[in-house]
Amino acid sequence: MAVTRFRQIARPHRLSDEVGAALEKRIRSGALNPGERLPTEAQLGAQFAVSRAVVREAVARLKAEGLVESRQGAGVFVTAHPGAAAFRMNSGQTTVAQDARDVFELRLIVEAAAAERAAVRHTPERLAQIGAALAAMDAAIGDVTDAADGAGADDAFHCAVAAASGNPLIHRFIEFVSLEFSSSRQPTWSRGGLDGGLAQASQNEHRALFEAIAAGDPMAARAAAERHIVSAAGRLGVMLSPGVSGPNNEEET
Repeated sequence: MAVTRFRQIARPHRLSDEVGAALEKRIRSGALNPGERLPTEAQLGAQFAVSRAVVREAVARLKAEGLVESRQGAGVFVTAHPGAAAFRMNSGQTTVAQDARDVFELRLIVEAAAAERAAVRHTPERLAQIGAALAAMDAAIGDVTDAADGAGADDAFHCAVAAASGNPLIHRFIEFVSLEFSSSRQPTWSRGGLDGGLAQASQNEHRALFEAIAAGDPMAARAAAERHIVSAAGRLGVMLSPGVSGPNNEEET
Protein backbone atom coordinates (compact mmCIF):
# COMPACT_ATOMS: atom_id res chain seq x y z
CA MET A 1 0.00 0.00 0.00
CA ALA A 2 1.38 3.38 -0.99
CA VAL A 3 2.12 5.78 1.86
CA THR A 4 -0.01 8.93 1.73
CA ARG A 5 2.09 12.07 1.54
CA PHE A 6 0.84 15.31 3.03
CA ARG A 7 2.01 18.67 1.76
CA GLN A 8 3.93 21.03 4.03
CA ILE A 9 1.62 22.98 6.32
CA ALA A 10 2.37 26.64 6.90
CA ARG A 11 2.19 27.84 10.49
CA PRO A 12 -1.38 29.09 11.07
CA HIS A 13 -2.12 32.65 12.09
CA ARG A 14 -2.95 32.81 15.80
CA LEU A 15 -4.58 35.47 17.98
CA SER A 16 -2.10 34.73 20.76
CA ASP A 17 0.75 35.78 18.44
CA GLU A 18 -0.95 39.14 17.87
CA VAL A 19 -1.59 39.69 21.57
CA GLY A 20 1.98 38.67 22.44
CA ALA A 21 3.42 40.96 19.77
CA ALA A 22 1.36 43.90 21.05
CA LEU A 23 2.47 43.33 24.64
CA GLU A 24 6.08 42.84 23.56
CA LYS A 25 5.98 46.12 21.66
CA ARG A 26 4.72 47.95 24.75
CA ILE A 27 7.44 46.38 26.90
CA ARG A 28 10.29 47.09 24.49
CA SER A 29 9.09 50.65 23.86
CA GLY A 30 9.04 51.42 27.59
CA ALA A 31 5.26 51.82 27.79
CA LEU A 32 5.48 48.99 30.32
CA ASN A 33 8.50 49.48 32.54
CA PRO A 34 10.72 46.86 34.25
CA GLY A 35 8.99 45.74 37.43
CA GLU A 36 5.59 46.97 36.30
CA ARG A 37 2.63 44.62 36.77
CA LEU A 38 0.67 43.54 33.70
CA PRO A 39 -3.13 43.80 33.75
CA THR A 40 -4.91 40.60 34.76
CA GLU A 41 -5.88 37.94 32.21
CA ALA A 42 -9.48 39.13 32.37
CA GLN A 43 -8.46 42.76 31.83
CA LEU A 44 -6.17 41.91 28.92
CA GLY A 45 -8.86 39.68 27.42
CA ALA A 46 -11.34 42.57 27.55
CA GLN A 47 -8.83 45.04 26.08
CA PHE A 48 -7.89 42.76 23.18
CA ALA A 49 -11.39 41.24 22.83
CA VAL A 50 -10.01 37.70 23.09
CA SER A 51 -10.46 34.78 25.48
CA ARG A 52 -8.41 34.33 28.64
CA ALA A 53 -6.90 31.19 27.07
CA VAL A 54 -5.50 33.33 24.24
CA VAL A 55 -4.07 35.81 26.75
CA ARG A 56 -2.59 32.97 28.80
CA GLU A 57 -0.79 31.54 25.75
CA ALA A 58 0.51 34.99 24.77
CA VAL A 59 1.83 35.63 28.29
CA ALA A 60 3.43 32.17 28.42
CA ARG A 61 5.36 33.04 25.27
CA LEU A 62 6.53 36.32 26.82
CA LYS A 63 7.70 34.37 29.89
CA ALA A 64 9.66 31.97 27.69
CA GLU A 65 11.33 34.93 25.99
CA GLY A 66 12.38 36.45 29.32
CA LEU A 67 10.13 39.51 29.02
CA VAL A 68 7.83 38.85 31.98
CA GLU A 69 7.79 36.71 35.10
CA SER A 70 5.13 35.41 37.48
CA ARG A 71 5.21 36.25 41.18
CA GLN A 72 3.26 33.91 43.42
CA GLY A 73 0.00 35.51 44.43
CA ALA A 74 0.92 38.88 42.95
CA GLY A 75 0.55 38.51 39.18
CA VAL A 76 2.77 38.87 36.11
CA PHE A 77 5.47 41.54 35.99
CA VAL A 78 7.90 42.90 33.41
CA THR A 79 11.36 41.52 34.18
CA ALA A 80 14.26 43.72 35.30
CA HIS A 81 16.05 43.12 31.99
CA PRO A 82 13.31 42.33 29.47
CA GLY A 83 14.35 39.87 26.81
CA ALA A 84 18.00 39.74 27.86
CA ALA A 85 18.01 35.98 27.42
CA ALA A 86 15.38 35.73 24.71
CA PHE A 87 15.70 33.01 22.12
CA ARG A 88 13.61 33.01 18.95
CA MET A 89 12.91 29.88 16.95
CA ASN A 90 12.43 31.78 13.68
CA SER A 91 15.50 33.74 12.62
CA GLY A 92 13.62 35.38 9.77
CA GLN A 93 16.42 34.33 7.38
CA THR A 94 15.11 30.93 6.26
CA THR A 95 12.07 29.48 4.54
CA VAL A 96 9.07 28.03 6.38
CA ALA A 97 10.09 24.54 5.26
CA GLN A 98 13.65 25.04 6.51
CA ASP A 99 12.36 26.45 9.81
CA ALA A 100 10.17 23.37 10.29
CA ARG A 101 13.05 21.00 9.54
CA ASP A 102 15.33 22.88 11.92
CA VAL A 103 12.75 22.80 14.71
CA PHE A 104 12.19 19.07 14.30
CA GLU A 105 15.92 18.44 14.29
CA LEU A 106 16.26 20.47 17.49
CA ARG A 107 13.42 18.48 19.04
CA LEU A 108 15.07 15.24 17.95
CA ILE A 109 18.33 16.14 19.69
CA VAL A 110 16.87 17.56 22.92
CA GLU A 111 13.80 15.39 23.45
CA ALA A 112 15.62 12.13 22.80
CA ALA A 113 18.15 13.06 25.48
CA ALA A 114 15.37 14.15 27.84
CA ALA A 115 13.58 10.82 27.38
CA GLU A 116 16.78 8.89 28.05
CA ARG A 117 17.28 10.75 31.33
CA ALA A 118 13.61 10.48 32.28
CA ALA A 119 13.89 6.69 32.13
CA VAL A 120 16.48 6.67 34.93
CA ARG A 121 15.52 9.80 36.88
CA HIS A 122 11.72 9.87 36.95
CA THR A 123 9.86 9.91 40.23
CA PRO A 124 6.45 8.29 40.77
CA GLU A 125 4.87 11.76 40.66
CA ARG A 126 6.55 12.67 37.37
CA LEU A 127 5.62 9.34 35.82
CA ALA A 128 2.01 9.92 36.90
CA GLN A 129 2.06 13.29 35.13
CA ILE A 130 3.22 11.66 31.90
CA GLY A 131 0.54 9.00 32.30
CA ALA A 132 -2.14 11.63 32.91
CA ALA A 133 -1.25 13.42 29.66
CA LEU A 134 -1.29 10.08 27.84
CA ALA A 135 -4.77 9.36 29.23
CA ALA A 136 -5.97 12.81 28.18
CA MET A 137 -4.87 12.08 24.62
CA ASP A 138 -6.71 8.74 24.73
CA ALA A 139 -9.83 10.63 25.75
CA ALA A 140 -9.29 13.18 22.98
CA ILE A 141 -9.12 10.41 20.38
CA GLY A 142 -12.43 9.08 21.68
CA ASP A 143 -14.27 12.41 21.78
CA VAL A 144 -12.72 15.57 20.34
CA THR A 145 -14.74 18.73 19.74
CA ASP A 146 -11.71 21.00 19.44
CA ALA A 147 -8.27 20.24 18.01
CA ALA A 148 -6.79 22.19 20.93
CA ASP A 149 -7.93 19.44 23.35
CA GLY A 150 -5.65 16.77 21.94
CA ALA A 151 -2.92 19.23 20.97
CA GLY A 152 -2.85 20.63 24.50
CA ALA A 153 -2.51 17.15 26.00
CA ASP A 154 0.22 16.44 23.45
CA ASP A 155 2.09 19.54 24.64
CA ALA A 156 1.62 18.46 28.26
CA PHE A 157 2.97 14.98 27.52
CA HIS A 158 6.26 16.23 26.09
CA CYS A 159 6.67 18.80 28.87
CA ALA A 160 6.03 16.09 31.46
CA VAL A 161 8.72 13.88 29.92
CA ALA A 162 11.10 16.84 30.07
CA ALA A 163 10.22 17.46 33.72
CA ALA A 164 10.90 13.79 34.48
CA SER A 165 14.46 14.23 33.13
CA GLY A 166 15.28 15.87 36.46
CA ASN A 167 16.98 18.79 34.70
CA PRO A 168 15.03 22.06 35.12
CA LEU A 169 16.84 23.70 32.21
CA ILE A 170 15.79 20.90 29.85
CA HIS A 171 12.25 21.23 31.19
CA ARG A 172 12.12 24.98 30.64
CA PHE A 173 13.62 24.73 27.17
CA ILE A 174 11.18 22.06 26.01
CA GLU A 175 8.32 24.11 27.45
CA PHE A 176 9.48 26.95 25.22
CA VAL A 177 9.83 24.72 22.18
CA SER A 178 6.35 23.26 22.84
CA LEU A 179 4.83 26.75 22.80
CA GLU A 180 6.51 27.47 19.49
CA PHE A 181 5.49 24.11 18.06
CA SER A 182 2.00 23.77 19.54
CA SER A 183 0.05 24.93 16.49
CA SER A 184 1.71 22.33 14.26
CA ARG A 185 0.19 19.55 16.41
CA GLN A 186 -3.37 20.65 15.74
CA PRO A 187 -3.70 19.05 12.26
CA THR A 188 -2.91 15.69 13.88
CA TRP A 189 -5.68 16.22 16.45
CA SER A 190 -8.23 17.79 14.11
CA ARG A 191 -11.22 15.79 12.86
CA GLY A 192 -9.32 15.12 9.64
CA GLY A 193 -6.29 13.93 11.59
CA LEU A 194 -8.44 11.67 13.75
CA ASP A 195 -10.30 10.20 10.80
CA GLY A 196 -7.05 9.72 8.90
CA GLY A 197 -5.43 7.84 11.77
CA LEU A 198 -2.75 10.46 12.42
CA ALA A 199 -3.72 10.97 16.06
CA GLN A 200 -3.80 7.22 16.76
CA ALA A 201 -0.40 6.73 15.12
CA SER A 202 1.03 9.54 17.23
CA GLN A 203 -0.57 8.09 20.36
CA ASN A 204 0.93 4.67 19.70
CA GLU A 205 4.34 6.33 19.61
CA HIS A 206 3.61 8.24 22.82
CA ARG A 207 2.60 5.02 24.54
CA ALA A 208 5.81 3.26 23.49
CA LEU A 209 7.79 6.17 24.91
CA PHE A 210 5.83 6.12 28.17
CA GLU A 211 6.33 2.37 28.57
CA ALA A 212 10.08 2.63 27.99
CA ILE A 213 10.38 5.40 30.60
CA ALA A 214 8.21 3.46 33.08
CA ALA A 215 10.39 0.37 32.53
CA GLY A 216 13.50 2.39 33.34
CA ASP A 217 15.10 1.57 29.98
CA PRO A 218 17.05 4.65 28.81
CA MET A 219 18.11 3.24 25.42
CA ALA A 220 14.56 2.17 24.59
CA ALA A 221 13.25 5.56 25.72
CA ARG A 222 15.72 7.40 23.49
CA ALA A 223 14.86 5.16 20.52
CA ALA A 224 11.11 5.64 21.11
CA ALA A 225 11.51 9.42 21.31
CA GLU A 226 13.55 9.46 18.09
CA ARG A 227 10.99 7.32 16.26
CA HIS A 228 8.19 9.62 17.40
CA ILE A 229 9.90 12.85 16.33
CA VAL A 230 10.90 11.44 12.94
CA SER A 231 7.36 10.11 12.37
CA ALA A 232 5.75 13.36 13.57
CA ALA A 233 7.91 15.28 11.12
CA GLY A 234 6.92 12.93 8.32
CA ARG A 235 3.22 13.44 9.06
CA LEU A 236 3.75 17.13 8.33
CA GLY A 237 5.78 16.52 5.19
CA VAL A 238 9.20 17.07 6.78
CA MET A 239 11.67 14.30 6.02
CA LEU A 240 14.01 13.71 8.93
CA SER A 241 16.41 10.97 9.97
CA PRO A 242 17.80 10.18 13.44
CA GLY A 243 21.28 10.18 11.86
CA VAL A 244 23.30 13.16 10.63
CA SER A 245 23.90 12.83 6.90
CA GLY A 246 24.67 16.26 5.55
CA PRO A 247 23.09 19.69 4.98
CA ASN A 248 19.36 19.81 5.74
CA ASN A 249 19.57 16.17 6.84
CA GLU A 250 19.35 14.83 3.28
CA GLU A 251 20.95 11.52 2.48
CA GLU A 252 24.16 11.72 0.51
CA THR A 253 24.54 9.53 -2.52
